[in-house]
Amino acid sequence: MVIKLFQAMNIDRIMKNVQEVVTLEDLKSLSSRGVIKGYIGFEPSGLVHLGTGLICGNKIRDLSEENVSMKVLLADWHAYINDKFSGDIEKIRLAAQIMKESFLALGVPQSVEFVYADDLVDTKDYWSILLKVAKNTTLNRVRRALDIMGRKSSDLDLDTSKMIYPFMQVTDIFFMDLDIALGGMDQRHAHMLARELAPKLGFKVPVAIHTPLLTSLKGGDRMDFSSKMSKSKAESAIFVTDPPEKIRSKVKAAFCPEGEVNNNPVLEIYKFIIFPYYMQEIKIERKFGGDVIVKGYDELELLYSKREIHPLDLKENLSKILIDILKPVRDHFDKKSELMEIIQKIA
Repeated sequence: MVIKLFQAMNIDRIMKNVQEVVTLEDLKSLSSRGVIKGYIGFEPSGLVHLGTGLICGNKIRDLSEENVSMKVLLADWHAYINDKFSGDIEKIRLAAQIMKESFLALGVPQSVEFVYADDLVDTKDYWSILLKVAKNTTLNRVRRALDIMGRKSSDLDLDTSKMIYPFMQVTDIFFMDLDIALGGMDQRHAHMLARELAPKLGFKVPVAIHTPLLTSLKGGDRMDFSSKMSKSKAESAIFVTDPPEKIRSKVKAAFCPEGEVNNNPVLEIYKFIIFPYYMQEIKIERKFGGDVIVKGYDELELLYSKREIHPLDLKENLSKILIDILKPVRDHFDKKSELMEIIQKIA
């Protein structure tokens, strides 16, 4: 008889590159359980960008390799409610297929389960939970939660289906009996609503883990959700399927004022992607002043703020790194012509 020994989660790894966890004590308490269920949900509304693929993708891997049974919810009906692809559900599901293939190409473990929202909503139990969630949520609370879908509260006045979206997201968590809800900071309101309602409705209180958002390549404030990198706005994002020449052109055109470190999308990619997961040090070739070895993001930020690294040199270095990191994705899609055809339909 073979006995499989339980291995507790490495909390430090779970917390790496995380902006917020609600709560750390709850997370630590999960570590004593034998089976931990987690998920992250995505609207299939376009191609996969760096924030989804490399920030969330790496965090999915962290959790999966730390005793968490992870699901990725391909939220097709959520995307329909949110008017993605003008409500074309077939295009939404094509985008979901590309999203799944992108994650697999990026090395998300095979143990991760991909689930369509369409699979969840096809049961009476799902809608029973949703009605209970709705009956225990005020209209004002729903309005506050609309930022999870990039909407303003006034949008409810034009299309009341938007009200269902937060209910569905909370129901997803309860229906799948989850211990952990993973998402970007823009998903905070939905996760907090689930935590508030769980004791009242008899469900487990999920631990909410929130990753940082990336600022649009055009600039802005990344905590202003309208200024984040978005798969629905091609000009705001670098997609994991972009060819090298497109990566270079997008990085070259990115907002990156000399010496400015706040809300600088180029620096953020180093901070939230390159240094946490791919490199402990980088070599930047400078046009003037010779090459410089940078050991960690804090040193990079300091040098940049002192204008010892020029934006063009920083961008050239980033382009090379991203082209190398994303090569497995390009190779994966190049081998499957049918996937490239789908990309042409949804890009």
